[in-house]
Amino acid sequence: MDPRVLLFTGKGGVGKTTAAAATATLAASRGMKTLVVSTDTAHSLADALAVEPGEVAPGLHLHQVDTQRTLERHWGELQDYARGVLSELGLDEVTSEEITVLPGAEEIIALLELREHARSGRWDVIVVDCAPTAETLRLLALPEALDWHVNRLLPVGRRLVRLVAPFVRGVARVSAPGEEVMSAGERFHRGLMEVRELLTGDQASVRLVLTPESVVLAEARRTLTSLNLYGYRVDGVIANRVFPPGGADEWRAQWVAAQTRLLAEAEQSFAPLPVHVVPYLPAEPVGTQALTEVGARLYGESDPFAPPAGPPPLRMSADELALDLPGADRAEVDLARKGDELIVTAGPYRRILALPVALARRKISGAALRDGVLRVAFSPGSESGS
Repeated sequence: MDPRVLLFTGKGGVGKTTAAAATATLAASRGMKTLVVSTDTAHSLADALAVEPGEVAPGLHLHQVDTQRTLERHWGELQDYARGVLSELGLDEVTSEEITVLPGAEEIIALLELREHARSGRWDVIVVDCAPTAETLRLLALPEALDWHVNRLLPVGRRLVRLVAPFVRGVARVSAPGEEVMSAGERFHRGLMEVRELLTGDQASVRLVLTPESVVLAEARRTLTSLNLYGYRVDGVIANRVFPPGGADEWRAQWVAAQTRLLAEAEQSFAPLPVHVVPYLPAEPVGTQALTEVGARLYGESDPFAPPAGPPPLRMSADELALDLPGADRAEVDLARKGDELIVTAGPYRRILALPVALARRKISGAALRDGVLRVAFSPGSESGS
């Protein structure tokens, strides 16, 4: 059985690392074998826990990604090929090393390592401290976007390699990629798709961390819409740094009033998701004991490790596709059909959905966005074109 996987994201500076660390320490304190890992290159988790990576408390392990070592393990053949071509072109080895380190490699490798940890069977709970919202959304959209390209380009690429390889060496005087390179690309692609399957499965969910400020709340609402668009479940919202009411001077009373209004707005915006509140603490919680106390206060009587309730964001039946897009504005949602694909756009984010055979053969008879759900109905007739 897959471990419970919890991903924490939010706008930079809202305290998502603290929320992730508090949840992980709480899990370990309840006897669950817990791994906490970060896809954020800042590695602030170690600072919050005030420890080095490894077993930081009984049952709690902190993992820090070793990008170069893991990249070589997952991407070795492709990296070796690129390095060899650069050397053939006369570039020195140092330049080759620098060029063949992929942009964004640390975040991608963190996802691949997450898959390996989940498959190891060692963990009951895996907590992921994600990068700030925009980077997280790009990262979570990557496996499916790559799948779309690979399924179209890889068969063509294999044919082209077989055709042009004999000529590349003679004309360009560099090596063409061989079968082992294509196979490495396929393994890399398959690994990312397995990550997506894990993170959209019944044991995984995302928690949005915010502070009760209008700009932060607006971004969190957009993030909820986007995560649902890509098929990721959100099972809770964490409101951090909330001033406790009572006994306040005029300055603080104004903050309390503003935060109270925004918290009520958040509860309405994110319903039926629970909004967990963390009060503004007198000092930053550092270390496992302080974080465990924050975790206990954060979740109260609720079970933060129960599987996410409710259906997945995307559902397909014999004649309808339904996609949850909570908070989406009708003017920002666009729908297009191209062959056996449905292209859904929500604000700046787009998802290309490959329709199952049963729906791909049919025409769209209607589409509507009501109560945060996009419903696309299909007629019995066959689809005649794009």
